[in-house]
Amino acid sequence: MEQIAQQFFNLDIMKASFPMLMEGLKITFLLVLVVVPLGLMGGLVAAIASGAKSRWIRWPAYAFVDFFRSMPPLVLLIAVYAGLPFAGIRLDPFAAVALAFLLNNSAYYGEVYRAGIEAVSPGQTEAARSTGLSAPQTMAYVVLPQAVRNVLPDLVSNTVEVVKLTSLASVVSLSEMVYQADMARSVTYNASPIVLAAGVYLVLLWPVVRLISRHGRKIAS
Repeated sequence: MEQIAQQFFNLDIMKASFPMLMEGLKITFLLVLVVVPLGLMGGLVAAIASGAKSRWIRWPAYAFVDFFRSMPPLVLLIAVYAGLPFAGIRLDPFAAVALAFLLNNSAYYGEVYRAGIEAVSPGQTEAARSTGLSAPQTMAYVVLPQAVRNVLPDLVSNTVEVVKLTSLASVVSLSEMVYQADMARSVTYNASPIVLAAGVYLVLLWPVVRLISRHGRKIAS
């Protein structure tokens, strides 16, 4: 038991590696600040396009959402980081991670938005149009506010997944929190920094998860 405690819960090693993890956490937050707002906007565009009357707009939107939802994020990240240089496009690790996660999460956000938009009664749209609102105005002022309210827990839940997804960035040597924890582990030959990183994720995300669950129960009731 003592060996397990020393190998996984060594407080001295955790204390020494904590500053490194906090440096990595800054990169993690920066990734989230880039990917989430752009992903929300990209998902909204994809959702609106998938509901367009023109099949030349609707079909590419379906293809985008289906393709990037089906593609494993790790495979997509490696393809962007290691594949694009063959096309003459070289991205630094941060840009590659941001692009890969943006494509992946735009597709997921798009599907969430689409479900919310379809849940709004067509009568709401007809009533708005009868008052003289244009189609874009109806979407912006009537449909979208209701759609976002209906799927808000799903949007927040997907954002939590984005935070966890940033741990994959260590694959391309981006110095986010998990990468820093792994570097500390390789130096100390001790798993305590990895456990500490897991604890930081838990502290950050558990309150959000509980709020999502509570909100979901309120909606269900």
